[in-house]
Amino acid sequence: MREVTVGIDIGTTSVKAVAAAGDGTVLARARVPHDVRTSQPGSFEHDVDQAWRAGVLDALDRVAGAGEVAAVNVAAMVPSLGAVRPDGTAAGPGLIYGDHRGDAAAGRDATQPGDSGELLAFLAWHTGASAGAAGYWPAQAVANHALCGLGAIDTATAMTAYPLFDGVGWDARLAAEAGASPDQLPALVRGTEAVGRVGDGLPAAGALVGGGTIDALAEQLVAGADEPGDVLVLCGTTLITWGVLPEVAEAPGLWTIPHTAAGLWLAGGPSNAGGLFLEAARRWLSLAAAAGVDAIAPEDLPVWLPYVRGERTPLHRRDLRASVEGLGLHHTPAHVLRAAYEASGFVARHHIDLAREAGLAPRRVVATGGGTRDPLWMGALADCTGLPVHVAAVPEGAALGSAYIARCVAGLEPSTADAARWARTSRVVEPDPAWVAAADARYDVFRVRTAAAAARPLSTADRLAHDASTS
Repeated sequence: MREVTVGIDIGTTSVKAVAAAGDGTVLARARVPHDVRTSQPGSFEHDVDQAWRAGVLDALDRVAGAGEVAAVNVAAMVPSLGAVRPDGTAAGPGLIYGDHRGDAAAGRDATQPGDSGELLAFLAWHTGASAGAAGYWPAQAVANHALCGLGAIDTATAMTAYPLFDGVGWDARLAAEAGASPDQLPALVRGTEAVGRVGDGLPAAGALVGGGTIDALAEQLVAGADEPGDVLVLCGTTLITWGVLPEVAEAPGLWTIPHTAAGLWLAGGPSNAGGLFLEAARRWLSLAAAAGVDAIAPEDLPVWLPYVRGERTPLHRRDLRASVEGLGLHHTPAHVLRAAYEASGFVARHHIDLAREAGLAPRRVVATGGGTRDPLWMGALADCTGLPVHVAAVPEGAALGSAYIARCVAGLEPSTADAARWARTSRVVEPDPAWVAAADARYDVFRVRTAAAAARPLSTADRLAHDASTS
């Protein structure tokens, strides 16, 4: 009997894949990098054929030899949308979260989970730029078509397209207003229903293909942050912070959603202060900066506002940009880089502090994602929150969680309820008292500067987008 399953994660900068055994042991892993296009101010897009098709098949090929594969499931970031031809290849760029062509959604309620109309705005742009395309699909649907010939997604992923998806199906009126018809949107499957089998001639041919999932949901399944007071921090291109609550409650600026563990809730949301910001900081500085970071004393650092592409939760402002306060002539690139890591930690702490208002009593951080390989990031997360950081043993958390979903697709598990048994901790990073004390003072500066930035009037571009979307 086939027992190996493959989980694939289409991320912002790469496709990751893992082949996993029934006990969660990773038998093989792969990472296939791809470009993020930012050729114009405000653009944020993928090459659909490279990132959502070829990268997926390449990653699968690299791990499929680990054993007979029972099922494959694809996770991806949300929202994303591309225009495709009848053969599933690109008829336009793949727009991903934060691209300016979603700005028409600015008047919608971005304080609620999901894309709050961003995907609908992407659709309207695509129907104008690629009129007559055979389909308008998110990354999961493009990948599924490459695998089995059907452009389909699961209904959990479709929920992030609200209001275009109304909980039952695609809203024909909203689709028509955007210039599309429901049959140009992905087919829908419920739960862990299979959409087909991997095609002949492809790696893992004959394996079942699931409908896919959201990357953050897959990561949550196998992280092990399943007790009230746990704080799950996903350290990827996007920084996502979730505080685990014993009951539903609202927190200012944050999203509240059901936990995958029965009876629990999550308060938090995504931020642009993750790898997107840290990679930019490293690019602006130098390789030499990283070499000197460990020698920096805790007492004297500048303070970043890390909003290189605006901010999602808790500020909900597309127009904000990064800045640094408190730079002196004595500061080196190493000081500025260390401060960038601290800023990412401050954003996580800000989410935690706001979640306290919803009843969070934080006791530890559970960190997952590719950023867990970076000891500076893990240290900053511990020092800035004052909490021990339990680092996940498998950095490819979204791919691992997707592999567990694939087990459900194959009938090897009755549901995702037992997915936490795959959670493993590689190490625990304790806060450094000297850095905690110094960071506390800078965090106060960070909060004051953040509040001032959030209180500024909308930029002209965002105000016009807001007016257009509400007229």
